[in-house]
Amino acid sequence: MHSGNLHFRKMNGLGNDFVVFDARLSPLAMTEDKARAIADRKTGIGCDQLIVLEPSSRADLTMRIWNNEGMEVESCGNASRCIADLLFDEQNKTRATIDTKGGFLIAEKGGDKLVTVDMGAPRFDWQDIPLSEKFHDTRYIELAVGPADKPLIHSPSVVNVGNPHCIFWVKSLDAVDLARVGPMLEHHPLFPQRANITLARVDSKDHAEIRVWERGAGLTRACGTAACAVMAAGFRLRKFNARATITLPGGDLMMERRESDGHILMTGPVAYEFEGELPPHLAV
Repeated sequence: MHSGNLHFRKMNGLGNDFVVFDARLSPLAMTEDKARAIADRKTGIGCDQLIVLEPSSRADLTMRIWNNEGMEVESCGNASRCIADLLFDEQNKTRATIDTKGGFLIAEKGGDKLVTVDMGAPRFDWQDIPLSEKFHDTRYIELAVGPADKPLIHSPSVVNVGNPHCIFWVKSLDAVDLARVGPMLEHHPLFPQRANITLARVDSKDHAEIRVWERGAGLTRACGTAACAVMAAGFRLRKFNARATITLPGGDLMMERRESDGHILMTGPVAYEFEGELPPHLAV
């Protein structure tokens, strides 16, 4: 995969953890098998996502993302904050730009180890999410779990915030066993690129609590793009004010829907865990 010792950093945003490799000076070839091996919590380093930093012609760097299943994905909000903080320290500045497959991101320092990322404008058209069937109104779509006459969860909102999200609005986060139904919904035929599945309980126009089954990663302590998706879809449904706090198992994210352009801004913490060299059995 790489000649010589390969340095990595371990970081997390609200417990959503990442192994980060810097390939801006020396290219790094990543494969699904190698990503899975590194992300394995028993035999590898262990992480929810693996991040590779590469040069960019239009941003400070390009961020590529592999989930722990080995699939390369488009976006990761928590990782974006972590990488922005690396750039703040590296370049001694308070603003950074990051290129991803899910879009061009702008990040700003929001305080001590707090980072705000402009995640862009959400997309609501069924073709942009994407869905395999045409839905004129993606605020609620026909999808349910449980008996047909009395489903446990139903009528989710769908949105793309750099990656596809499906949000079930629930009164209780225990409405279903997300570890059980998450994989089924992630791979539902409606989602040709699979989807992140969220249960969202709205407590007020300023607060919601969510649990997330991440596409290709499973249950995680936090998912930044899911929080963005909940904010975007919830504001569209008039469930939220323009600013709201989204609580995940790992902690809180502060969300804002900017009036001027509809962009979703996410503010949250960054944590550094450790760094080291990739063990030889993982570097082959």
